[in-house]
Amino acid sequence: MSRETKMSAPNTQTRAALHDFLSAFERFKSANDQRLSDIEKRKSADVLLEEKVARIDAALTRQKAALDRMAVDATRPAIGQERKGGARPGWQAYLRRGDAAALIEAKALSAGSPGDGGYVAPPETEAMINRLLAGVSPIRAISSVRQTTSHTFRKPVSLGGAVAGWSAETGARTETGTPDITLVEFPTAELYAMPAATPVILDDALADVDQWLAEEVRDVFAAEEGKAFVSGSGTNQPKGFLSYTKEPEGTQGWGEIGYVATGAAGDFGSDPVDALIDLIYAPATGYRANARFVMNRQSVSRIRKLKDTDGNYIWQPAQNAGQEASLMGYPLTEAEDMPDIGADAFAIAFGDFQRGYLVVDRQGIEVLRDPYSAKPYVLFYTTKRVGGGVQDFNAIKLMKFGES
Repeated sequence: MSRETKMSAPNTQTRAALHDFLSAFERFKSANDQRLSDIEKRKSADVLLEEKVARIDAALTRQKAALDRMAVDATRPAIGQERKGGARPGWQAYLRRGDAAALIEAKALSAGSPGDGGYVAPPETEAMINRLLAGVSPIRAISSVRQTTSHTFRKPVSLGGAVAGWSAETGARTETGTPDITLVEFPTAELYAMPAATPVILDDALADVDQWLAEEVRDVFAAEEGKAFVSGSGTNQPKGFLSYTKEPEGTQGWGEIGYVATGAAGDFGSDPVDALIDLIYAPATGYRANARFVMNRQSVSRIRKLKDTDGNYIWQPAQNAGQEASLMGYPLTEAEDMPDIGADAFAIAFGDFQRGYLVVDRQGIEVLRDPYSAKPYVLFYTTKRVGGGVQDFNAIKLMKFGES
């Protein structure tokens, strides 16, 4: 899946940060090589060396987070910069002054409901919020995203059973079997945020209030939907891919996700690389072409120290700003809502998330301007409806850190 980030060329600060990150990884490899050598010779590593490796690893994590933030910041327009297709004057008047009459007179909104309901934001604002969300919401960024105008998105899915046949040009054709079809439903649930602005910000003619609102709700929305896409219950929130029934790979049926066990409770087992290879080959060939790993930072920290049989580190950093790190040649997405490595934890996922997971956005983001509840601040109660769930159970596989 390609992401449209509309980033400008990396600036001097970004290039310097990337250089520092790559240099830190070289220092990490050197220290970790020495640690592994000590373990081979003496069956244990020097405590000071262990601490050094841990410090460099923590620094790598911080620098990676800083690079990610720079990539997001690069998509922001400069203050006072005119955005093509910017918010409509009536919408700006409502955000700045609470002038709802301007909305109604200009017919800037597709629908409006005064009072508690708020007003539906114009398409430009909705598109901006969704675009910013895609840049910071890890599962949304790698999944399929659909928009719907109804409360529930319904998708027909084939369970197999279709049969093909061969025939000569004039040969008889026998009737083939028809596939079994089921209807998968993805209900949407309300997600809300309430950013606050000062009157000074709203009165500033150069401040892009529409952009400010989009950025304020972005991080809040991303944090909440990120949890739901991973482990949401499906009740008044999306259903996360870890919330479905899990069965050993090869024994699962429709509606269940297959997993590969490491063979050791809370650890990789005797050969971590072999365990990862087993996970890579769990999905069918067609799913591996666009597959990726998904795990949290704690798991990445464990993975960074691993080598293959040729002595090469299986984790490799991105070589250019805006790119992703890779693991055994596959892209790696860090999702902080994935569980830590522990006994019987499903801490690593692998597969084609674009085919496997579906995010549903119901069209229409509502904003209610509230200048009374937290004076002198003006609150903007912003709501959107989001759903999600697994649409292809063959596309995503999990690694269970357990014996079976």
